[in-house]
Amino acid sequence: MREPPISKFTRRQFLAASTILTLSATIQGCTTSDAKHAPEGEPVIDIHQHVGYSGRPDDVLFAHQRAMGITKTILLPAGRPVNSASTHEGISNGLQAKCLGNEACYRIARARPYEYLFGANEVPDLPDATREIEKYLKRGAVVIGEQKFGVECDSPEMQKIYQLAAAYRVPVLMHWQYQMYNYGFERFYRMLEKYPHTSFVGHAQTWWANIDKNYKDDASNLYPKGKVAPGGLTDRYLGDYPNMYGDLSAGSGLNALTRDPDHAREFIQRHQNKLIYGSDCNDLVGIYCQGAQAIAAVRRLSPSKDIERKLLYGNAKRVFRM
Repeated sequence: MREPPISKFTRRQFLAASTILTLSATIQGCTTSDAKHAPEGEPVIDIHQHVGYSGRPDDVLFAHQRAMGITKTILLPAGRPVNSASTHEGISNGLQAKCLGNEACYRIARARPYEYLFGANEVPDLPDATREIEKYLKRGAVVIGEQKFGVECDSPEMQKIYQLAAAYRVPVLMHWQYQMYNYGFERFYRMLEKYPHTSFVGHAQTWWANIDKNYKDDASNLYPKGKVAPGGLTDRYLGDYPNMYGDLSAGSGLNALTRDPDHAREFIQRHQNKLIYGSDCNDLVGIYCQGAQAIAAVRRLSPSKDIERKLLYGNAKRVFRM
C-alpha cells in the first residue's frame, strides 16, 4: 500500500488519465479486451499494485501500468471488510485505500493473463482466513498479501499463514508500520528462523526506515531523511536470512533509495539478489508518478546493468516463480 493513500482524484487528474488512455490505445495498439502483447522494451515486473485503488477504474490501471513500461503486474488484494481490532474497527478495510479483494484481482488476471498475476489475502484472525487464502492459491495466486493488519507478527494466526505459504511455495508480502500494522518487527527474526521454507517480502515505512542503524522506531518519523548508517535491522534481515526479501514500492521504498544515494548504491550491491521492484501507485497517469520515479532510481543507482535487471525483473521472476 502506498503511504498515505489519496482518497479522490481531481478533474485535472481525470483529464490526464483520459489522455493516457487515448495515447496508450493509439501508440501501443492496446485495448482493454486484448492484452496479448507486452509493452516494447526490456521487461519489467511490478510486484505491488492494487485494483480499485482509491477508486481508480480498471481501464486507467491498465493504461497506468503500460505507461510505466510494466510487462507483468501482480495484483495484491485486500481482505474482506470487517470491523475488528485487526482492521482498527474498519479503518484498515480495503487496505485503508478502497482496494478490492480476491475475486476482483483474480478476475482481471484471468482475463489478461499475459500482463497480470494475482495474490491471495484475508484478515488473518478471521476463523476461515487460511481457507479463504487457500481457495485462491489453488486458483494460481503467486503471493499471500498484502498482509496489512493490526496483528502481532508472530501470532498463531499469522503463523498459520506462514505455514500455508510454505506449503504452496509462495511468498508472504507484509506491510510493516510501527504501532499500526504487523507488530513486533524487532522480533520477526524468530519467524524467519522458524519458517526457513517460507519466503517473506518486506514493505512500507518501518521496513525501509530500519535500513539505518541509527533509526529508532518512531510513528512520527516514518520517512527519515539524510545519511544512512549501514547495519540497521532491515539491512541485517536481508543479509542474514535467505528467505527475506525487500519490496521497493511506495513512498517509503523510493525514500530509502533517494535519501542517501551513496548508501543506496552500496545497499543495492550488497542485496542485489534480495531487492524487488514494485510501484504501489494509486495515481492515474503512470509517467511521472512514484512508480516511474522508482524505476528511474533503480536504473540510476544500480552499480551495473546486470544488477538493474535483477531488481526490475530477474528477482521477481525467481521469487514469485513466474
